[in-house]
Amino acid sequence: MPPVPFTLNRYVLREVLRWYAAGLALFLILQLTDTLSTTVSYLLLYHATLPEALAAFGAIAPNVLNRSLVLAVPFAVLLAFGRLQGDSELKAMFAAGVRPLGLVWPLALPFLLVGAVAFVNAGYVVPGGQERWDRAWYTIYGQTPPPPSQENYTFAPPGALFYAGRVTNNAGGHVAQLEGVLVQRGQETVTATSGTWDTRTHTWTLPNAWVTRPGEDPRQLKTPLVLSQADTLDPPQSPAEQVSTPELRARLASEHGTPQERRDDAFQLARRYADPVTPVVFALAAGMLGLLLRSRAAGFAATVVFLVMFYMLWISVPQLARVGALAPTLAAWLPSLVFLLLATVLAWRLR
Repeated sequence: MPPVPFTLNRYVLREVLRWYAAGLALFLILQLTDTLSTTVSYLLLYHATLPEALAAFGAIAPNVLNRSLVLAVPFAVLLAFGRLQGDSELKAMFAAGVRPLGLVWPLALPFLLVGAVAFVNAGYVVPGGQERWDRAWYTIYGQTPPPPSQENYTFAPPGALFYAGRVTNNAGGHVAQLEGVLVQRGQETVTATSGTWDTRTHTWTLPNAWVTRPGEDPRQLKTPLVLSQADTLDPPQSPAEQVSTPELRARLASEHGTPQERRDDAFQLARRYADPVTPVVFALAAGMLGLLLRSRAAGFAATVVFLVMFYMLWISVPQLARVGALAPTLAAWLPSLVFLLLATVLAWRLR
């Protein structure tokens, strides 16, 4: 078959981009409306001012934009191809000897640009917006942000184990508060409901501690127990969603944090590379599927099924990565890989 004329590719691309603009506007409006509907009662209840409300929505807008940039791709391609099929334009093209796949490959080019915008937005704009979103709501609630804390702290020097269910640094200085303390030193076990950690003197001070030794009944000390502890009091890590891509790479390279925190960091970093590829994968998969459609109604139905399949995968993989059921990198790339496989199968059928 002869190559697809450039004017024909331009015509199809113009049709797709027209639908893409409509889809982008639609998904932005739907998501912002959903956010507004779930928060307007709190805005009214806490008497938020207009600047406070605008600050909150301005902070979440980059995240909404990124999702819309991606979701609008299959919407545009499937509805555009459904319209071309419904008006028999694709039939006329194929009857003239146009190769079906020749109409799909050029669709990847404009969505490479969309992916680049999504990459920059997700890695450098969205994290700051997530942090501002939290701060905005503390302002609306009339509260101060909670003090920095770390859950499930563990330190294991030779011959000992120091554990605290929570470490909280209320004053931001060298003294932190401990909750749910357990210390194992040789054959001795120490437990306490609370305590303090002074990093200047390198000590844990535990009031009303219980001490258990082999062959002895547990006994509660009447005076605070002071234990030497040489670890440093590092500030708790910010959530991975609130950390820029360069900082996230540096944090992973340092190997700090709990195993779950490192899995979260690895997943978020991989997702910031995987999600920007999704528009290109969507363009190819939706384009292949669109060539098999027979009407506008089929295009709409395919759009719904396409988006539901992707969204179910997209919201499921973070939990699988967090609990270790899937490697973080594989979990982040799984939605794109599934639809790339779909595009490959459809391309084999259309060749």
